[in-house]
Amino acid sequence: MNYLELTFQDITGTTRDILEYRLSELGFEGFNETHEGLLAYVSEPRFLIEEVDRICGELGVTYTRSALPEKDWNETWEKNFTPVVIDGKCRIHAPFHEPSGDYPYDIIIEPKMSFGTGHHETTSLIISFLLDMDLSGKRILDMGCGTGILSILAEKMGAESVLAVDNEEWAYKNAQENILKNNSGKIIVKLGETDAAKGSYDIILANINRNVLMEQIPFYSGSLANGGILIMSGFFIEDLPLIIEGAKKYYFVHKDTMTMNLWAAAKFIRE
Repeated sequence: MNYLELTFQDITGTTRDILEYRLSELGFEGFNETHEGLLAYVSEPRFLIEEVDRICGELGVTYTRSALPEKDWNETWEKNFTPVVIDGKCRIHAPFHEPSGDYPYDIIIEPKMSFGTGHHETTSLIISFLLDMDLSGKRILDMGCGTGILSILAEKMGAESVLAVDNEEWAYKNAQENILKNNSGKIIVKLGETDAAKGSYDIILANINRNVLMEQIPFYSGSLANGGILIMSGFFIEDLPLIIEGAKKYYFVHKDTMTMNLWAAAKFIRE
């Protein structure tokens, strides 16, 4: 499968964050921020030129695009992948980086096409939530697992079982690969939607986007016992009131929020 690389010049800050968010909702699978702007990647079948042009018109930005075979896409992604340390406790790195014993949790992520390498604010925010929790003996659902990074951390932190679910085949395969690299034997990965995630959980993690989160909140509510924890991210700070109100209708009490740049993550308790 070939990919397209879209180059956006002369955009920074808020405009770049909004553009990245809007493109991710259209199925773009990877982003590299540069000093000049943003590089965005999408498979050719998922490139909706009318939608991209509409978003760019609204934001007042322009772009160029070029074809990029999958092999070259992965090489480009890997070249720009640097280790990430979150809260001084969790280091995320690629297999080609030297390991480090300076952190309680060391996670290997093969930087292919999947979202969730720790570089994006939403992934980092959920990791920060997890690092402050006791996951020992917990049953965890990682909905929209991407690379599987949250599942891997949860298992390393003592979770009893972890189910990782994603509806994209490339994410499903990448999560399986990363789970093997981290020797995470308690994680099961499934390809599908909420129907693949039926069960009862103590904690649900969902890093998707605002619209999907709103659609799936009833499922999260039905899958958590009273006192269960839901952590959601993938939305802007300005969308937080909408998320809180939507969760409240399904017996969730908002307990905490973390923010980074324009992004937010919220923690809820199921009443």
